[in-house]
Amino acid sequence: MNVEGKRVLEERQVLEKKQPKETEYLTCEKQWIYILLMMAAGGMGAYTYILRGGVFCNAQTANFVMMAVELGQGNWMKGFYFLIPVFAYFVGAVLSEMLPNPVKRFGLFRWDTYLIGFEVLVLLAIGFLPLSLPDQIVQVSINFIASMQYNTFRQAEGIPMATTFCTNHLRQIGIGLAQYLHKKDERKLERGGKHLEMLGSFVAGGVVVSLLCNLVEERAIWFSMGIMAFVFCVLAHADLAYEHDKLKEKPHGH
Repeated sequence: MNVEGKRVLEERQVLEKKQPKETEYLTCEKQWIYILLMMAAGGMGAYTYILRGGVFCNAQTANFVMMAVELGQGNWMKGFYFLIPVFAYFVGAVLSEMLPNPVKRFGLFRWDTYLIGFEVLVLLAIGFLPLSLPDQIVQVSINFIASMQYNTFRQAEGIPMATTFCTNHLRQIGIGLAQYLHKKDERKLERGGKHLEMLGSFVAGGVVVSLLCNLVEERAIWFSMGIMAFVFCVLAHADLAYEHDKLKEKPHGH
């Protein structure tokens, strides 16, 4: 290779180094994984509302509102009851923050994978609980796992996402549309579209479980369990095969 050829090659190598590399996301950060988790969450919300006490356990705003209402009306025992699901959610957040590092020492799966496997077992057990049992057992169980999931799955391909409730997704859709109309920012519109996918999957999960509640009653929750079981298999395969060398790598947002 002559001097001119070497110079051109060196310039090309410098340019390639300056080019930003496309971010590589772990399987647990993929958008389609988040869509499936959101669908399962929609099913859980419909399940607890229809069959387990007429409440939504995926988030805690309603519990705080109901606690305030009951306390304001002088119903002290009913008001303080809501501290139970709130505490379950709180404990779930604490544990999901503390457990990932110790889990890394096992060297088999990522924390995210273990969590999904745990959720599968909880939902499996819930499907065996007859409707005659106190609704609070199921409510607290779902409060607990929803909190752990919300705190663990934070970003889908670099975009902050929640996999258990809808409020911020609706907000981000509005922001994306406004940015497109005002500044013609197609990236913001595309980002809003990803949040729209999350909302659609949540509603779809709720619709399916609502239909199943009329057919199989308490076992309707196994629809959400089936989705979670599939996600577990995907994540486990990634951990054991092509992402085994990344077990200690933190997902974005942590």
